[in-house]
Amino acid sequence: MKKIIIAALVALMGTPCIAQLKQYNIVDYGAAVNTVSTKAVQAAVDACNANGGGDVVVPTGVFLMGTVHLKSNVHLYLQSGAILRGSTNLNDYEPYKPDTPYVPIHIGMFFTQDAENVSITGQGQIDGNSDHFMELDKAKKLDSVTTQYSRQGNNFRHVASGIGDGPVVPNDRPYQMFVFSNCKRVTIEDVFITNAPFWCMHFADCDAVKVDGIKLWNSMLVPNADGIDINSCTNVIVNNCDIRSGDDCFAITGFDHHFEIPGFEHLHHISENIIVSNCNLQSSSSAIRIGYLDQNTVKNVQISNINITNSTRGIGIFLRDQGSLENINISNVYIETHLRTGDWWGNAEPIHISAIRGKEHVKLGQIKHVTFTNIICKGENGMLLYGSGESLLQDISFNHIRFEFTDSKLNDLAGGNIDLRGTLRVKDGLFKSDIPGLLAENVDGLSINDFQLQWTNPRMPWLTNGIEVNHFKNLRITDFEGTGAPNNPKAYPIVVKDGVGFVTDEKAADVRKVDVK
Repeated sequence: MKKIIIAALVALMGTPCIAQLKQYNIVDYGAAVNTVSTKAVQAAVDACNANGGGDVVVPTGVFLMGTVHLKSNVHLYLQSGAILRGSTNLNDYEPYKPDTPYVPIHIGMFFTQDAENVSITGQGQIDGNSDHFMELDKAKKLDSVTTQYSRQGNNFRHVASGIGDGPVVPNDRPYQMFVFSNCKRVTIEDVFITNAPFWCMHFADCDAVKVDGIKLWNSMLVPNADGIDINSCTNVIVNNCDIRSGDDCFAITGFDHHFEIPGFEHLHHISENIIVSNCNLQSSSSAIRIGYLDQNTVKNVQISNINITNSTRGIGIFLRDQGSLENINISNVYIETHLRTGDWWGNAEPIHISAIRGKEHVKLGQIKHVTFTNIICKGENGMLLYGSGESLLQDISFNHIRFEFTDSKLNDLAGGNIDLRGTLRVKDGLFKSDIPGLLAENVDGLSINDFQLQWTNPRMPWLTNGIEVNHFKNLRITDFEGTGAPNNPKAYPIVVKDGVGFVTDEKAADVRKVDVK
């Protein structure tokens, strides 16, 4: 037996040693509990990077900080009970001067640029301290220019007293909590992220991003408090996250710049290969937003196994600029939406797809090859597909859809409107309209198969048809189960107008055709 043990020891002694990953505890670099420790955290990051990489460790305790720049081969690890909390002093955050005509601002807690192999993990918390930068007793109100074409005019979403559903009024504040700009191989796992005062996690022009298992809970009263913004990125996978935000939970876009917001380098390239799955989402705006004022095309987006609840809009796909949105597959999603008071975008549409001009002097891109499969919805407004003469929606498919269209206690204040905000012309942004269960305008290649529509307590006079499609080519509606609004005797299950190429298996008596060839 002794010979065996000695032989084993000899064998171990002859085995090359594997170097242990180096650790850099922020306390060893001067960080102190309940003290602004920005310089100490940065020093630990710099030392880690200079020595080839390793773990920057945040131990148990609350550490305050302003702006820190992560670097290549740095793994920021937060132990259980560790909290990195944003400073309440705006001057602790680095100033940033955007392009003219925008005024200087301050960047947020983490700004990482041109780095590779960067990660943030652990069981700790990163807290943006948003409440300090808000007037929590004041509601941010809509202006009369925005609401002038709405059904309610200046009374649209009016709050008689208090703050209603928000948003609250922001003061000067740090911008994005996390910026990863032009980075490769970025991983964020398991951490608890809270209280972003602006966008929370922003990836711009990054390649190979993984976000897994995080809880990201922003205040749902804070404006612009997005969850995860994926801008002009490629090869992104987001799984198993719980996101609650005062703006979009996900914003997947092709920006190469965006107003005064830092992190963009005006890079022109396709954004592609983005996967979002197995997430629970709540949003005061769109739970999932794809597109907006995109300079770059976004394509190959896969979204699946998502629960969306307590949201103002479920899934929105928006084209307002030259970048196109292509090859988008959305499946196995549950959506609940409701109307809110206050200055939020969205008006309770479970699904919204729109292509309309938001910028002058560009050729608009296109939305094409979009599929929704196995979707269950409960919402206080209809579904909306709204193309324009200069940008038709192309090749859109709905398969196996269940939609319960419910009454809202806020219909008198907000109902009976279409919200396309982000348009060039004010009158195209927010305007009154009759509301069908699903409204489609300016589409080429729309297929609706196995769609069940249920109306719950319909009472408003502007509720109309089950499905209404105007200005179309190549329309197919099969296996539809539903009616027009039961409170409207003039409503039809299906109304189609001004189109070419219509196929349906619905009974002729249930379909109204106007100028259809």
